[in-house]
Amino acid sequence: MTDRSLFLFDEKIRKANNVSYIAGFDEAGRGPLAGPVATAGVVLPLTYENDKINDSKKLTDKERRSLFLDIKEHALAYYVCLVPVETIDAINILEADRLGMETCLRQLLLKTRVDYLITDYMALHTDIPLLSIAKGDATSASVAAASILAKVTRDDYMIALDKEYPQYGFAKNKGYGTASHLQAIREYGYLKGIHRESFEPIKSMSLGIEQLKLF
Repeated sequence: MTDRSLFLFDEKIRKANNVSYIAGFDEAGRGPLAGPVATAGVVLPLTYENDKINDSKKLTDKERRSLFLDIKEHALAYYVCLVPVETIDAINILEADRLGMETCLRQLLLKTRVDYLITDYMALHTDIPLLSIAKGDATSASVAAASILAKVTRDDYMIALDKEYPQYGFAKNKGYGTASHLQAIREYGYLKGIHRESFEPIKSMSLGIEQLKLF
């Protein structure tokens, strides 16, 4: 789905469930070797539409940043949570995603009414009716808006981290396991508290197991 179809999907959900205020949730940074995972929740006004809103992965950085400001300006409520590496390693990335989204939900409920939830394929512990759908960020305007908030927030975090550790190229790779990032890890070692020790090849390195073939 593209353009206005994402908003039509949300409107269909409202009518089918006789609800008004939908909160959309999504994450950014589930797969990288370094950095936190960002989760976001947002409640858009009933009258809000911006045909440029789409899955954040389908947008340019410039488009995402413009929409990021527009969503924050018009949203009834929004919240972005950065779940740290230590938590990811302790409870696994899926549960870290869930924890982050549930944190966002609690914050939204402090600010506005929420009748219904749509997530990008994630179940949450809540009594509020919830629709969990695959590729939610390409289907629902509310989820797409959340994906944009999460993506820009995490990108900015990694860009700031790059200034402290320029040798790892975080501003460019955003923590993903690119060839140059893996080469930097082999050359300089991994950063405790920044690289995810539950992810390979960091896990094997932290255990002292040589896994050079992974590079």
